[in-house]
Amino acid sequence: MRNEARYIERCLDALVAQTYPAERIQVLVIDGISTDASPALVERYVRAHPNFQLLKNPQQITPVAFNIGIHHSRGEIIAIVSAHAVVDQDYFRRCIQTLGSTDADCVGGVIETVGETWTAKAIALAQSSPFGVGSALFRYATQPCYVDTLAFGAYPRAVFDRIGLFDEELVRNQDDEFNFRLTQAGGKIWLDPQIKSIYFSRGTLRGLWKQYYEYGFWKVRVIQKHGRPASLRHLVPALFVLALGGSALLSIVTQTLLWFLLIAVPYGLAAFAASVIAARGQRNCLPLMPLVFATMHVAYGLGFMYGLAHFSSRKNYWRAARRITK
Repeated sequence: MRNEARYIERCLDALVAQTYPAERIQVLVIDGISTDASPALVERYVRAHPNFQLLKNPQQITPVAFNIGIHHSRGEIIAIVSAHAVVDQDYFRRCIQTLGSTDADCVGGVIETVGETWTAKAIALAQSSPFGVGSALFRYATQPCYVDTLAFGAYPRAVFDRIGLFDEELVRNQDDEFNFRLTQAGGKIWLDPQIKSIYFSRGTLRGLWKQYYEYGFWKVRVIQKHGRPASLRHLVPALFVLALGGSALLSIVTQTLLWFLLIAVPYGLAAFAASVIAARGQRNCLPLMPLVFATMHVAYGLGFMYGLAHFSSRKNYWRAARRITK
């Protein structure tokens, strides 16, 4: 966590309420030197629950936090939960049962993305839509299946002994890279929709833009490391931005709007149709949703394209890491 005073109590209350025996759960909260009240809030849980512990992450980078937790953990199974999330009360019990009943090396469930304001609700709906996130099944699947990645996974400790820890070079996309490495090593990832959690979406379009721009930017580094993307969906936003920009340039050169409209109109119609489907039951979000979809796709695509140019020079990696982690 870092500066999660608004959410951390809800997260920890859900861990306290687990149906799995508390004496068999070790809760490690890794704090990225928060400047708000969240460390003090966590200390209250540490005093009340002997299985809770607060640790520091001076580097303030997510994969470093993951690895600190793994190093200090004692359990046979390690589950990673965001401080910005609330897991269902039987989350750990179901994860452990599913690991025992399948041949999977990682199990997890579907996250329900929730927004607490009008804008955040529209963002949450878009992040739960196939049009918004492609084949990221952990955001909307209804049937259990094998997947290429998921959020808040539970892993047997042996997985980390076999393929290593999280890559601390990656400021973003570190869980995607780890799961990619796991599947490349022959591991399997099992998604069970009965394993449930809630994740609170960004509250503004600006925050959403930053989030998806960084996803796209750092995805390039993941592809560099492995020589190929884990899924073709990671390339689609950049191809869309290239097509949109190319058509706009062609329209300027030919002085006709037709070329730009050939890309923009089909996308706009698709975004509107997806918005109508996603906003069923929350029609007040419908007017904003096409803009939310466009923000996600364009931000990711531009971030990816900039990442291609940026990471062509190795020295630029460290500049990017310092800038994003400030």
